[in-house]
Amino acid sequence: MSANRVPDYLDHMLESAHQACAYVEGMLKEVFLEDKRTQQAVILNLILIGEEATKLLKDHEGFADQHPQVPWRSMKGMRNRIAHGYFEINLETVWETTQTALPSLIAQLPAIRNSIR
Repeated sequence: MSANRVPDYLDHMLESAHQACAYVEGMLKEVFLEDKRTQQAVILNLILIGEEATKLLKDHEGFADQHPQVPWRSMKGMRNRIAHGYFEINLETVWETTQTALPSLIAQLPAIRNSIR
C-alpha cells in the first residue's frame, strides 16, 4: 500500500466528521436522544471515521505515530464497539463525541493533511 492513500484517508475522515457535526448542528441533546434517524446518520459517520483510522493504523502506522495528538486508536476502538455491539451503543458517548471529539478532529486534520509532501 503506497503512502499516497494517506491524504484520501484524512479527507474521508474530515468529510465524515463535518457530516456528523452538521447532522446535530443546533440540536439539543434531548432531541438527539429521541431522534433515531439522526442517531443512525451520526453513527454511520463515526463508523466511517473509524474505518479510515483503522486503515491508516494498519498501512501507515508510522504516519499515525507522527501525529499522536489525534486519537487514531480510540477512533478505531469506537468503530469496533459500534459495529460489533450495535444495539448496545451508548448514545451519550455518541453525543459527546459530536460535541467535543469531532470538532477537535476537524480542527486538527487540515494541518496534518497539508503537512503531507
